[in-house]
Amino acid sequence: MAGAYGIHTERWGWQPAAWVEAGLPTWAWRCAPRGLLTRRQMRQRGLAPGGAEPVAQIVCRRGKRRAYLYDPAQCRPKRVASPAQLAAVSKAIAARRWCPSCRRDVGYCVPTSLGECIDCHYPTSTGRDAGEDAGVWAA
Repeated sequence: MAGAYGIHTERWGWQPAAWVEAGLPTWAWRCAPRGLLTRRQMRQRGLAPGGAEPVAQIVCRRGKRRAYLYDPAQCRPKRVASPAQLAAVSKAIAARRWCPSCRRDVGYCVPTSLGECIDCHYPTSTGRDAGEDAGVWAA
């Protein structure tokens, strides 16, 4: 928070609790004028920035966090995926659930770091070792 507090803006008039930072009017948490929306609030209302630039910002956690504020009049409705796009995403997710080693749907996305399902990558002990392990863990 640099400089003196209080700025005059064309949109909101005199704002005694505001200052300018990075070219944007800036307020502390819960001090911004009503009517501006954060990205989370836009998402709740079904809006998106649609290329609009932020008109202000709020700062919280002693300047460590900031949220940009948008004018709802400049926001657009969120885009809706077409049925073909939704079908393509469903197919892609289904493909990630198939293990290439055992060729079955494992019920979760196969980790790309392993390249196969967890059961195939870390098989359980079988044969002579299984009997030894069973005795150790049974006690």
